[in-house]
Amino acid sequence: MPEDTLGDAYEYLIGRFADDGGHTAQEFYTNRTVVHLMTQMLEPQAGERIYDPTCGTGGMLSAALAEVKRRGGEHRTLGLFGQERNHMTASIARMNLVLHGVEDFHIARGDTLEAPDFTAQDQLATFDVVLANPPYSIKRWNRDAWQSDVWGRNSLSTPPQGRADYAFFQHILASLDPHSGRCAILFPQGVLFRREEEAMRRKLIESDRLDCVLGLGPDLFFNSPMEACVVICRAEKPAERRGRVLFIDAVNEIARERAYSFLRPKHQQRIADAYHAFTDQPGFCRVADLAQIAGNAHSLSIPLYVKRPKAETDNPGDQRSLREVWDDWEQDGRTFWQQMDALVETLDGLVAEQEVRDE
Repeated sequence: MPEDTLGDAYEYLIGRFADDGGHTAQEFYTNRTVVHLMTQMLEPQAGERIYDPTCGTGGMLSAALAEVKRRGGEHRTLGLFGQERNHMTASIARMNLVLHGVEDFHIARGDTLEAPDFTAQDQLATFDVVLANPPYSIKRWNRDAWQSDVWGRNSLSTPPQGRADYAFFQHILASLDPHSGRCAILFPQGVLFRREEEAMRRKLIESDRLDCVLGLGPDLFFNSPMEACVVICRAEKPAERRGRVLFIDAVNEIARERAYSFLRPKHQQRIADAYHAFTDQPGFCRVADLAQIAGNAHSLSIPLYVKRPKAETDNPGDQRSLREVWDDWEQDGRTFWQQMDALVETLDGLVAEQEVRDE
């Protein structure tokens, strides 16, 4: 059986297990249509080093390999690196890459925040491409050690005990090659606007490494209705993108069959094309400069930047249509419920911090 066919069959079985296995399975499996989109946006090249610090079953690494093949690159020159704390899942990742015909790969087992495995000369190793879907809002992690992190990963500061999202974020930023490094990270949308992380978000924005914020539709994750986002950063942005960030609202770019939501190739293509074009498309994407973002208290909430276009009328005094009123209500509602979600997460985090102190 050809390597690609065997590897794809193995990926299919992993997906079925995630579909049937509930919360435990979804911790290590990411919707492959989202992963394929992320690789299309980052465009991994032959000869590059690709890294996933929370690699699960290795799906993002194998997707990067597939993208290089699709673009006609020499995939055998890639170096694939991943770390996974679960021993069995790390073994599945190794098998996954073997079945995809990968020879140069390194899958380490261990906690990436506590003991990163890929280092060189007492520094973190760096990579051209980082793809990641970190575990969401971990509440029990070694925050005290992070405050004086020996690897210097706390450049933006120390995240709250109740969620480690920005700890993984900072680890990834520190793992980027200073010139070619770029990353795509799948996060809950709370990282874009939670008040308790505002200072870290401000430092990130002012460092001008943030390249794109992509909002995805609901139900793209097994047994979870949440809307997620993809955050893309570059260690060194092209001159034409410096001082600017692209916001994409792709909440409607989604398909659903039975109980399964996914991105069709046309959805992936539209989003990837918008990212590479880096221009405004009314109602879909908008380029904002850093001053505009600062004016929104460094919130990256997508509805603040991407507004649905209002229908124009010849007479300014004409009454607004029901469709326009509904669209405005729906837009305001999305912003409101995002803020409410952030409030719930904040309260949840305070409870987690109290539990840690009480132990």
